[in-house]
Amino acid sequence: MDLLIKIFGEGKDLTVYQMSARAVVIYFIAMALIRISGKRTFAKKTGFDTIIQIIFGAVLSRAIVGASPFWSTVGACLAMVILHRALAWLITKRKWVDKFIKGDREVLFENGRIHEQNLRKCLMTQDDLMSDVRLKANTEDYNDVDKIYRENTGELSVVKKKK
Repeated sequence: MDLLIKIFGEGKDLTVYQMSARAVVIYFIAMALIRISGKRTFAKKTGFDTIIQIIFGAVLSRAIVGASPFWSTVGACLAMVILHRALAWLITKRKWVDKFIKGDREVLFENGRIHEQNLRKCLMTQDDLMSDVRLKANTEDYNDVDKIYRENTGELSVVKKKK
């Protein structure tokens, strides 16, 4: 036990070597927790997934610097990962849970007209919309565009008209 305390330290008064040892252990624990959480945690860009990323990093850092008890911190992260995975599973089973947690897409352009109300809801200007049309559809002409959506990830998708 004394050897572990010497390597990993106790409390907040940690040496650079002890914090480094903790960082190495936390790295592998984080890898295991990410595996448990599932690939979508770091692949998707929804608010649902971003929340776990931010909290996960903030909480695990406390174990490295000794601001919180090591195993309590790891346990809290495990609880968050299990909750995230359970909610992700529930999202695949119930459409209303998906919409409640991740939101829904907004139609910004359709049938040759811009939906101003939805544009305001998304806090976007027509210039922002045109910028995405240029970037995503490689055109500056709305006549080439069928629909534009703001997806629940925050990304814009542009559907070009069929030729």
